[in-house]
Amino acid sequence: MRSDKIKKGLERVPHRALLHATGLSRKDLSRPFIGVATSSTDLIPGHIGMKDLERFIERGICFGGGVPFFFGIPGICDGIAMGHLGMCYPLALREIVADTIETVCNAHQLDGLVCLTNCDKITPGMLMGIARLNVLAIVVTAAPMLSGRMGKKKLAFVHDTFEALARAKKGEISSEELSCLEMNACPGAGSCQGLYTANTMACLTETMGMSLPGCATALAVSAKKRRIAQASGERIVELVKKDITPSQIITRESLENAIVVDMALGGSSNTVLHLMSIAHEAGVNLDLKTFDKISKKTPNITKLEPAGTHYMEDLEYAGGIPAVLKRLKGLLSNTLNVSGEKTFAIAQKAEIFDEDVIRPSGREYGKEGGIATLFGNLAPQGAVVKQSAVSAQMMRFTGKAKVFNREETAMQAIMSGKIKSGDVVVIRYEGPSGGPGMREMLAPTSAIVGMGLADSVALITDGRFSGGTKGPCIGHVSPEAASKGPIAILRDGDIITIDIPDRKLEVKLTAVEIAKRFKSWKAVEPKIKTGYLARYSRLVSSADKGAILQ
Repeated sequence: MRSDKIKKGLERVPHRALLHATGLSRKDLSRPFIGVATSSTDLIPGHIGMKDLERFIERGICFGGGVPFFFGIPGICDGIAMGHLGMCYPLALREIVADTIETVCNAHQLDGLVCLTNCDKITPGMLMGIARLNVLAIVVTAAPMLSGRMGKKKLAFVHDTFEALARAKKGEISSEELSCLEMNACPGAGSCQGLYTANTMACLTETMGMSLPGCATALAVSAKKRRIAQASGERIVELVKKDITPSQIITRESLENAIVVDMALGGSSNTVLHLMSIAHEAGVNLDLKTFDKISKKTPNITKLEPAGTHYMEDLEYAGGIPAVLKRLKGLLSNTLNVSGEKTFAIAQKAEIFDEDVIRPSGREYGKEGGIATLFGNLAPQGAVVKQSAVSAQMMRFTGKAKVFNREETAMQAIMSGKIKSGDVVVIRYEGPSGGPGMREMLAPTSAIVGMGLADSVALITDGRFSGGTKGPCIGHVSPEAASKGPIAILRDGDIITIDIPDRKLEVKLTAVEIAKRFKSWKAVEPKIKTGYLARYSRLVSSADKGAILQ
């Protein structure tokens, strides 16, 4: 066992003394040491129920014959961080999470690892750390939140808060109704109810085989989730004994399975960044063209909030990810799950209970997957759009640029009525380095929807979008403005064409005109010059490379 390096031999007397100080017996030293990396915190609704799940993971590890050791992982709620300086931190946190996994596991030579996670950048950060170390591991995602209620109406976080505030601004709903939505949209523990980034990453984690079947959609505070937590604790001890390493599970084939499911579900566009970063740590080369190739052959078979009216609870009751695998079996590779089963066996056993939630062939919501990648003179290295959340009339759009160098100024213009039909809102210097941290633009995109402009206004940015974004919103434009990408030289009134079916993002400028503008372009001063974000800004790569640290 790895832990023998700190447990065995004469020279380890001091080490054993310290281990005994924690309460371990001599018998415990003969057992596998299992770390539990928990991101439990009172700050994030998706993580407030983790103390309960920790008990069941601990029970499973002990029942399986291991010794559990809990250690903390920092967490940020993207929703609370949204729209201010705080949103510079979540993507940067992903690297801290991966580094923490590496640091603690290697410093203490843990034999195995259970990662208890849920929200947006914490899950990919843990998977990056797991892939980097190749330490025996299993992931428990802490589950989706139940939908809110107002009378008979189901409520969801994005639609009934971010979009609702713009509707209130227009006078479409009263302040009393807005207050009621505010109190009831998020009824308790769990990751927000739609197919936003947290829930998409949970689905992809299960698909690639790093969590037990059924884990992704088992609802918060459910007995099923407790049972999965305990089973995960038991199973990690078996993985250690059988030496089933992440490198046997996180492979090119399993990552491509994850992309297939991502495209079929119409998941968050943030997954492009995260899957590329996990692949990088696993030594697998993924690029934007791989995502687009898979998207073109994968039907969109679900319409979960924000793209549709179904919620994560509906996907759970329809059969969860095993049912999705069953529907997509012909597009998948037969890869290994931490349970010891393979994808085809999991799919074979699954049942599909609701064919409106998980559509069959011939009734799919779209012939292509949920995400498309665009290229052109405005995005030479690519850009990303959640096409499953774009209306048919906006799949091709030409408009005039309204250019902003910060999210806040764009938001002010939207809310004050300065953005009109036919405009393309451009928000730049919000990329991985320029932001820094590639802030999510959920507030302005939701405001556009709430102001009734979703079918007449587009938005492009070198930043990124929440999984809750819908409409013609193009993100991850690469190279970013801070790296002298063409988005840096756009001016108000420039004609921009978005052509999602033909995968094009163009500005009506010749190469000569672009070069001429760059001659007078001056680099913008870094927004943050001290602390972690200043270091992050200097080291982070482009979005088309997964925004990994170089």
